[in-house]
Amino acid sequence: MKRRDFVKNISAIAGIGFIPCGLAGIQGPEKGHGPKQRRQVMVSGKRMLTVDIHCHSYVHDVWPLISDSEEIGYLRPLLKSPVREKIAIPNVEFRLAQMDQQGIDIQAVSLHVGQYHHWADHDLASQIVSIQNEKIAELCSSHPDRFVGLGAVALQHPELAAQQMRHAVKHLDMRGFMITGSVNGMELSDPKLHPFWAAAEELGIVIFIHPRNFPAGQSRLGGNGRLDNVIGNPLETTIALSHLIFEGTLDRFPGVKICAAHGGGYLPSYSGRSDHCIEHASKFCKAVGKLPSRYLKEQLYFDSLVYTTEILDHLISQVGADRIVLGTDFPFEMGNAEAVDHVLSVPGLSDQAREAILGGTAAGLLGIKETA
Repeated sequence: MKRRDFVKNISAIAGIGFIPCGLAGIQGPEKGHGPKQRRQVMVSGKRMLTVDIHCHSYVHDVWPLISDSEEIGYLRPLLKSPVREKIAIPNVEFRLAQMDQQGIDIQAVSLHVGQYHHWADHDLASQIVSIQNEKIAELCSSHPDRFVGLGAVALQHPELAAQQMRHAVKHLDMRGFMITGSVNGMELSDPKLHPFWAAAEELGIVIFIHPRNFPAGQSRLGGNGRLDNVIGNPLETTIALSHLIFEGTLDRFPGVKICAAHGGGYLPSYSGRSDHCIEHASKFCKAVGKLPSRYLKEQLYFDSLVYTTEILDHLISQVGADRIVLGTDFPFEMGNAEAVDHVLSVPGLSDQAREAILGGTAAGLLGIKETA
C-alpha cells in the first residue's frame, strides 16, 4: 500500500480511529504480498517483550456531544471532512500489522491529545470521558495480548477525575491515564489537583504526561518549523515537571508513578541548572525534598521518543536505563517507527538495560505479565 493510499484508508474499530494527520514513515503490508511476519526482538538470543507506552487513538463516538461547541478548534475540519467516514471503518488489523513490523508486542493505547476537552462542564465532561474510556477498553479487550489502556480523565474537575480513575481501573481494567501538561492555564502542581494525585498514588497506576503544545507561548511559535510542536511540546513538559518538583507535589505524593512523553522535554538535559539554583540561589529556589535531578532518577519515568541513538544514550546517562520506557508516538509523523532499533543501537548498554527499556519497566508500570 502506498503511503498516500494509507492516509485515505486509515480507520477505526469500536469507535476508535487512527488519526489521519501526519503519518509519514508508517507503512502497511504491500498489496499482493500478504501479511508480513511478526518481528521478534532478540537480545543475546533472548526474546524481548516490547511495550510501547506512547501510541494514540481517536474515539469518534463523542462527536454528537461536542459537534455544536465552538471550543473544538482544529478538530472541526475533521468533522466536516469526507475522510471521517473512512476513518470509521473497522481496521484494527492495520494497527496490528504496524506493531508486528516495528517489533512492538504490546501498545498502551491512549487518546489523541486533541480529545481532551478541558472546556467541558462537569456533566458533559463526565459523559465524554465515560464514552472514551469504554471505547478504549473495548479495543483492549478485543486483543488483550496486544493492548492495554491508558484512559482519559476530566482534569478540569479534579474530584470527578479521581472518580473516573477509580471506576476505569476497577471496572474497565485501565492500567493508567494520560493527561496534558497543564489544564486551562492551571499547573499540574496546583493544590486543586491534589485529589487527582492522591487517587493516582492510591491506585498505583501510571500517569502519562503528554503535552498539548505550549499554550502560554503560542504568540511566538508561529511561522515555519511547526514550532508549537517541535519546541512547544517538550517545553510544556519541561515546565510541568519542574513545577511538580519545585512546588513539592512529588514530595507530597512520593508513591505516584509519572511517565513524561518525549523524553521529559528539555529537563533531563539541563537539570543541573535546577540543582544549581537550589544549592547556590536559595533566595529564588526554596529547598525541596532533594535535588531536582534526583527526582528524575528516583521518582519519574521517561519515554524513549528522542529520535536518535545519541540523544537516547544521553538521556540514559542522565536518568538511568531503569527510568526509560519505549515510546513511538504511533501513528504520527512526529513519531518514531525505529524506536526499537534506537534502543538496540545504544553502545555499551547491557542486555539487562535493553530489556528494561524495551518492555520490562513498562510491564511493571502497566501490570503486564512479562511474557513475549
